[in-house]
Amino acid sequence: MKNQTIVSRSSVEAEYRVMAAAMIEVIWLCGLLAYLGVKFTHLTRLFCDNQAALHIAVNLVFHECRKYIEIDCHFVRKHIKSHTIDTSHISTNMQLVDIFTKALGQGRFHIILSKLGIRDPHAPT
Repeated sequence: MKNQTIVSRSSVEAEYRVMAAAMIEVIWLCGLLAYLGVKFTHLTRLFCDNQAALHIAVNLVFHECRKYIEIDCHFVRKHIKSHTIDTSHISTNMQLVDIFTKALGQGRFHIILSKLGIRDPHAPT
């Protein structure tokens, strides 16, 4: 995981920058898989828990915070319009990545483990 190199002015700006960076990675991975002969039958979906960032991604209206992320806005919107990637909202409680990035209570930890298809690592075999 990389350290943050840019100070964001808002959480929306930070989320949007992360969306753009994730799209770059997804597009690269899709290109690699296509080169290897893997065929895709579904549109790649990028989940985000920030409603404001998703709103900016699909709407052309000007937002004051957008002036700092204008290049990212054009990049994200271009790939959404071209149906390269789709975006969807995901509840903060449903983010499976939390198991790798946050200290979780035992209950939440086991819920995420089960959603990932991992059995309880502490259960006797």
